[in-house]
Amino acid sequence: MSALTRRFQQARGDERLAILEGFHALKHGLRFGAEIELVAAADPEALEQLAAALAPDLVRRFRALAGEPVAAEVLATLGPHVPYTRVLALARRPPFSRDALLSGPANGPLVLVEDPRDLGNVGAVVRVAAGAGAAGVVTTGVHDPWDPAALRGSAGLHFALPVGRDDGFAAAVAASGRPLLALDPDGELLDPAQLPSNAVLAFGTERHGLSNELLARADARLRLPMRAGVSSLNLATAVAAVLFAWRLSAADAGPPA
Repeated sequence: MSALTRRFQQARGDERLAILEGFHALKHGLRFGAEIELVAAADPEALEQLAAALAPDLVRRFRALAGEPVAAEVLATLGPHVPYTRVLALARRPPFSRDALLSGPANGPLVLVEDPRDLGNVGAVVRVAAGAGAAGVVTTGVHDPWDPAALRGSAGLHFALPVGRDDGFAAAVAASGRPLLALDPDGELLDPAQLPSNAVLAFGTERHGLSNELLARADARLRLPMRAGVSSLNLATAVAAVLFAWRLSAADAGPPA
């Protein structure tokens, strides 16, 4: 086993580290200030060509980090998936603080995902939240939102906003003064213009929805308008619908008087 293989295997069990798979994950990590520890690439020059075409703001960063090319047979041992762009990287996870998140500027909703089951979906939620300008994403339950599968789903956009796991987050929201709004099929119809920018938006699983405990804590329950007979939306789709409804409504409202 090569030293590089051992390093990546150890990183998969280290909650201080994040594994970035593919050019776009590394691109977003670099763009949003990730502390990159190691880059393993089959063809560093090809990465520079991609950067010139897709991320000119990062030209020369990839080649400087990658060093010497990594043989294909070694790259294949670094994880279960060899990305098409044949590059993987290790980065330090940024610190996550419940208190800092809840006391931070109220310029975008926080997304709380209760006990998600699919790590790809978690990554898609992070990607949507980053694009919409959410203030952060918090998950509960057993799954690590920084798992490599989630990072693949987010294309590395975990570094664009705070992301963490905190089973006590919903209980802490009340003391922060932020409203906890639960997305629930039996709730009131969502009015994007009435969504506060400091809200914590809680989403459950497609099958079970939110727990009774979290629903009891919520200040309000809201639902998306749905065609009759369609029972639910994919988690990331629901998050996207709510966040972009909020963002477009806020844009239409313009700056405060």
